[in-house]
Parts: sequence; C-alpha cells; structure tokens
Amino acid sequence: MTKQCSFVGTTNKRCPGTAENGDLCHWHDPNETKDRPRDRRDLETWARSGKPMEGFSLRYAELENIDLVNKDGEEGFNLTNADLNHANLRGAHLYSIDLSGSALLKADFRHANLNFADMQDTDILGADMTKARIEHTKWGDKVRQEVLAEEAIRQNQYEMALDYYQQAEETYRSLYKISEAAGQFEVAGQFYYREMITYRHQLPLFSSKRFLSKMVDLMCAYGESPARVIGISIALILFCSVFYFFLGIDNEGLAIVYRPDKGLTENILALGNCIYFSVVTFTTLGYGDIAPIGWARLVATIEAFSGTFILALFVVVFAKKMMR
Repeated sequence: MTKQCSFVGTTNKRCPGTAENGDLCHWHDPNETKDRPRDRRDLETWARSGKPMEGFSLRYAELENIDLVNKDGEEGFNLTNADLNHANLRGAHLYSIDLSGSALLKADFRHANLNFADMQDTDILGADMTKARIEHTKWGDKVRQEVLAEEAIRQNQYEMALDYYQQAEETYRSLYKISEAAGQFEVAGQFYYREMITYRHQLPLFSSKRFLSKMVDLMCAYGESPARVIGISIALILFCSVFYFFLGIDNEGLAIVYRPDKGLTENILALGNCIYFSVVTFTTLGYGDIAPIGWARLVATIEAFSGTFILALFVVVFAKKMMR
C-alpha cells in the first residue's frame, strides 16, 4: 500500500508524492542525494505536471543544464523554501523561477539563466554565478544574513549578529561583482551600498571609523547618491541662512538682520537676502556686495569650507554615476 508524502507547504497543501523511505517522498527526503542520471529528467517532468515543488531537498543535486522554464504560463515554476545547497545548476534554464526563501549556499549557477527569477530571502553565500544571466532578477532589499543580523541585535545576541553581518558583507560583495560583470551597474551600486552598511555595523559602536562611515552614508550614500549630496547642500545653505538672519550681515553699511519691530514682509525680504548670501558663501563666489559681521563671520567661514568640500564631493559622485 502506497503512502503519501507527509510534507505540508506554507499554503497547507500536502505533497502529492509517494513516501519511499519513511514519511517523505524522494524529493523531500534530505537523506537522498539527487545525483542519479534520471533525477534531472524526473524533476523536469514533475515541474511540468504542475505539482508543487516547495521545500524540495536538492542538496548536492546534479542538475546541470536542467530546464525548469514554464512554457505554459506567464509565471515561472515554484521552487520556494528549497534546499539547493551545493547543488550543480550549471547552465540551468531557470527563467522566472521562484526560489524565494531557498538555501543556495555554494550552489553552482555558472552560465545559468536566472532572468526574472525571484531570489528574495535566499541564502546565496558562496554561490558561483559566473556569467549567469541575471536581467530583472528580484533580489529583495536585503539578503537573508542581514535580516538575521538585525534580528540577533534585537535579541541582544551581538556575537551572532557580527557573524551574520560578515556573511552579509561577503554576499553583497559577490553580488556587486556579478552585477557589474553583467553590465547592471545600477544594481551593482545598490549592492555596494548594502555592502558598506553591513561593514559599518561590524565596527565598534562608538568608534571614530563608524562615525565617519555613517557621515559618508548620510552625505552621499557611499558615493551612490548625487541627490543626497544636493540635499545636504540645500540643508546646509538654509541652516546657515537662519544664523545670518539672527546674527546679522552687512550690505554696504545697512545691517540685514531679524527685527521684531519690523513687519512680516520686511523680515521675509531680509531672510531672502540671507539665503542669497548663504548661497554665495557656500559656492565661494564672493561677490562682495554683502559681508558677514560679528559671529556671522565664523558661520561664513565654516560654510565656505564645507561648501568647497561638498561641491568637490558632488563632482566625484556625479562623475562616478555617469561613467557607469
């Protein structure tokens, strides 16, 4: 008498396979290595039959050149939450396949077609994706190791969090290189940004290196965001203009400063002049028509120095993005 596989997926659907050794079918049994010559063909047949493949145990499976492309529908096959650690998927056709939540540790994806594949929440540490096709692949906002690191921090397990952050950094670095080699420079930039964030979290909490790294993140997202540099510039200009408004600046002997006895219109005009002076100071144009007085000189000195640095930073970041 045949016995149905006991595996139940996240949708509460039971695997329709037949249990062979124990309570699990051939595909869900972690004790069976899928390296038989017929396994690749049988897996293709199973997928095309429409049967669920969630949670398949394919650790060390020999699936080179396997064709798991759903030619009968718009959506790809569902291979979520599967164990594909160390699996040989070299040259595999995996267009639009859903591998979300799967373990892909050190899996071989060389020359595989992963276009439009869903790789969110996967463990891809050490996976080899040399010359893999990854156009429009869904990677998610964060790799699994970074999510686990954040969870470990919430549970005050700092040593575990550090280990996960190290794994996340390695994963992001690998994905950055793969994306850059594939000509996906925008995606590569996103991976580089996450790599630097996970590196920062490994530094001592109150160290100068971590503080400096955080400042670089805020100012330019580690060289990946010219818009952030522009935002910082505008914020600094407006911030300094408020100081000029209350400390006072001189326009050919006429003091421009906030006066509570004056009307709203005059004070708004004064603030506008302060903003103009702040822009001129930030960009180091130095027209000479307006000059700081008193403590406003210190503010102008700091703004001019900061402006020189920030404008140079913008040129570097913008050029980096355009060269891609």
